[in-house]
Amino acid sequence: MAVGISDMSTKKKIRFAVIGCGRMGRHHSEKMIADGRGEVVAVFDADRPMAERLKSDLWPTAAVTVSMSDLASRDGIDAAIICTPTAEHHSQAKVCLERGWHLLCEKPLASHRNQILELIGMATVARSKGQAFSLGYQRRHTSNFRTLRREIQSGKWGKVRAVTSNNVEYWQSSITGTWRDDPGQNPGGYVIDAGSHKIDILFYLTALRPKEVFARSQKWGSRVEIVTGVSALLTNDVTVTMGFVGNAQYLGEDLHIHCERADLMLQNEDLWIAHAGARTPLQADEPDSNPVSGLLDSILEGTQDLSPPESALPVFDMTQAIMNSGKSGIPVMVD
Repeated sequence: MAVGISDMSTKKKIRFAVIGCGRMGRHHSEKMIADGRGEVVAVFDADRPMAERLKSDLWPTAAVTVSMSDLASRDGIDAAIICTPTAEHHSQAKVCLERGWHLLCEKPLASHRNQILELIGMATVARSKGQAFSLGYQRRHTSNFRTLRREIQSGKWGKVRAVTSNNVEYWQSSITGTWRDDPGQNPGGYVIDAGSHKIDILFYLTALRPKEVFARSQKWGSRVEIVTGVSALLTNDVTVTMGFVGNAQYLGEDLHIHCERADLMLQNEDLWIAHAGARTPLQADEPDSNPVSGLLDSILEGTQDLSPPESALPVFDMTQAIMNSGKSGIPVMVD
């Protein structure tokens, strides 16, 4: 049975398995070390030397497993973190949930809508058994976006009227020869990979859902889409304009949420608010965290999950509509 709130008195660390030992497996491991309430006792990667490196660098007592079935057969594991390519998430998440482990799965949750729906159904059952299941949308845990969401959801600035979002990154140069440049594993390219965080935060902040999408994309010499422009309509007739430029020369972001009585903005890492004709800084004063600490809070303190599996569905629907519209050149309705 998974370790939960009743086990807090034992003071034992939550025992994790890391599935996928590349950049994100290492990133989440470092967050776990900083948090102090968890430890990795087993690692698995299809590239065994990569798993061995993570063990050697960060978790010297962890077992290196040779397959998912080997990992699933082991006792002494309370939770898992999945950091593999998207195509592997569905089957691996099912194994972890069926094993009774708490789970943090990197985004996107799965490659197909029916797989997402199946995992959402499994999450409902898991929660009834005390299992926590969270997605790796780290922006939902940060002070900036938690502050923006509080202000928008408070209602004091009125309804959301429009959203504009411009996202640029030096991304294309880093994907050559990796799974991110493989349309079979990363369909949609920059929008699906790095851009999915920007789409998720749109729904996290506004609590709206996609209705209609029009998009154009270019690959600029890569096998996947690098640049995409999006014009969309959300529920409540809110218009959205989003730009994704994956071959820029720097990392930058400009997000504006236009409400009836104020404009709330993120420009790179700074928050601003404008109302009554004046723009002033907005203090980010909500707690700052990360997906690993968020999962541990859910397990040990029973706190509400900021990034449940259900959050994957509007992101999937929006990104699929973007890809379909980009290929067809016509607007796509979202069911």
